[in-house]
Amino acid sequence: MLAILSVTFPFFALVLCGYVSVRRGMLPQLAIPGLNSFVLYFALPCMLYRFGAGTPIAQLLDVGVFSVYLLCALIMVGVTMAATLGHRMDWNNAAFGALVAAFPNTGFMGVPLLLALVGPRSSGPVIVTIVVDMLITSSLCIALSRMGGGDGRAALGRALRGILANPMPWAIALGGVSSAAGLALPKPVLQTVGLMADAASPVALFTIGAVLARSQMGAAASAAASAAAGAAAAANAAAPVPLRDDVPVALAKLLLHPLLLAALGHGAIALGVPLDQGALTVIILVGCLPSASNVALLSERFGANTGRIARIILVSTSLSFLSFSAAVALLR
Repeated sequence: MLAILSVTFPFFALVLCGYVSVRRGMLPQLAIPGLNSFVLYFALPCMLYRFGAGTPIAQLLDVGVFSVYLLCALIMVGVTMAATLGHRMDWNNAAFGALVAAFPNTGFMGVPLLLALVGPRSSGPVIVTIVVDMLITSSLCIALSRMGGGDGRAALGRALRGILANPMPWAIALGGVSSAAGLALPKPVLQTVGLMADAASPVALFTIGAVLARSQMGAAASAAASAAAGAAAAANAAAPVPLRDDVPVALAKLLLHPLLLAALGHGAIALGVPLDQGALTVIILVGCLPSASNVALLSERFGANTGRIARIILVSTSLSFLSFSAAVALLR
């Protein structure tokens, strides 16, 4: 266990450093969008391209991984929606609660962490999970969030436009094409991509902590402003939600998600679905990751309770230091 913690500790320590730097004012909040842009538009796409180009195309088109992971994501969304939609939770907040329960922080945290723990064989299954979460899970939850207002189709259109503007799927696609065609970049370009890819892990992890701190601070400021102004509409997006409504969602992300992946995966193997045991282990570990930090940005954009989403992400990230390490020890 100590050997596993020695690998996982630096990753979570970088998240904590980013969080503390913003909370203590050492990193201005105005600098966070720049960090986000660097990771999203430069470093992570280079890392994903390198993974895609270096992974056999059969692993990138793994139907077994895709099917099991997608079915699990749909179940997580359905179960969380059914459990939270009610008198205290409208469609908008229930949908983003479902997204934060089903969407792991694979891009910013999972890719470098699983590479360090499992090695290059993790790249194929991880890329498949990223595609499912970005293309299907997030689009579905955004559309569900608009059900209360009756504009689900418009929200889905906005979600699809956002996906097309996201460079990560394009980087994965280009890497897959390079892998399938046996293409290689010129050496100077490849070295440049490599340098950028190597910067992805530390900057992404630091940025997760910074984004969490900003979301928490921004939600608290919005709640205070809403209370002072007495604005009913703003209160719906920033009203305090009991902690008992946050912790179960975080625990569902850390416990129910990987357990469901394990059950569905072993069931699929028993039914004869072509799913490699090593790939199943990787996607179970993906399920053990904390909630994706970018869900807070989406919830803010669509007028959901960003404070609640930020708390769920913060709780899941804090608890996952031990829960993820324990899962690695068990699966090894």
